Amino acid sequence: MTESQGSHPQQPSSYSAPVNPEWPPPPPYQPMTATGVLPAPEPAPGAKKRRKRGPAALLAAVAIVAAAVGGATAYGFQELAGKDTVSSTGTGTAVVPTGKRGDVAAIAAAVSPSVVEINASLGTGSSTGSGVVITSDGEIVTNNHVVAGAQSIKVRTSDGKSYTADVVGTDSSKDLALIKLRGASGLKPASLGNSSGVQVGDTVVAIGSPEGLTGTVTSGIVSALDRDVTVSTDENQGQGQGGDGQWPFQFGGRQFNGDTGSSTTTYKAIQTDASLNPGNSGGALIDASGNVIGINSAMYSSSQQSSSSSDAGSIGLGFAIPVNTVKSDLAKLRAGNNS
Repeated sequence: MTESQGSHPQQPSSYSAPVNPEWPPPPPYQPMTATGVLPAPEPAPGAKKRRKRGPAALLAAVAIVAAAVGGATAYGFQELAGKDTVSSTGTGTAVVPTGKRGDVAAIAAAVSPSVVEINASLGTGSSTGSGVVITSDGEIVTNNHVVAGAQSIKVRTSDGKSYTADVVGTDSSKDLALIKLRGASGLKPASLGNSSGVQVGDTVVAIGSPEGLTGTVTSGIVSALDRDVTVSTDENQGQGQGGDGQWPFQFGGRQFNGDTGSSTTTYKAIQTDASLNPGNSGGALIDASGNVIGINSAMYSSSQQSSSSSDAGSIGLGFAIPVNTVKSDLAKLRAGNNS
């Protein structure tokens, strides 16, 4: 029941005021000191000192809230699959120091430990590609065409350690696969950014293992968005078949690096002029702040590349699967889907 205004709670019947109080009541003013300055009131016995709520405290609170909000997506992935947390951020989050934003050396130093080389043994040859570490216990995202039809998979990390890996799930419709290292711990997960914020002209860095050269770093810009890239979903068309180090895909109504066959899938890709070569497949495309915004998946290669040195190497037409596609597909991959 609400008390009326001005009323006071009744004292227990056993209570009585002291008849002869030991101390006189305090004066109506505080006595002056010799310096003429009022002394600070003494805290009551047992009372806790109150901290000042200055700008520093407010900034700390904001930082804590921002961290909690930024980790919401990652927490969702963890709850869905019961796995180590995926490091997921927006494109504004700085993995590299703020003063080093866009610095290729700083980006490479921060993200290279999160990119691995993948070697898959196939029935008719081998496949070499790359992958991106997304959990500290060894979950790695790569392209489906890197591990399609693999009988065994070996992975080498940036510090030279080698692991055996197993396929957890594949999605040929998006050319994505999730593999898991055996007995791995303490790996550095990449920070997954937000590809919806990517703009044409943005600085990007690509890290992968072209031609088996682990940890190769190239840089460029985003040269176009939403490019329709068609790749084969046939296991016999996986990268590295026949030892040529190529993988077929279609772009702009033309086929490159071989016949894609009748079983294909098309996805919207980020186009970049950062140099991509065979072996970059499954590696990271990274923004200026150090966040992964795409999984490198296809490159243009001249049909005369093997016979003419003037046509050798990348000519600046590379494509990456947007990282938001990866994040939306992750629960399905973790559930062991194979399609």
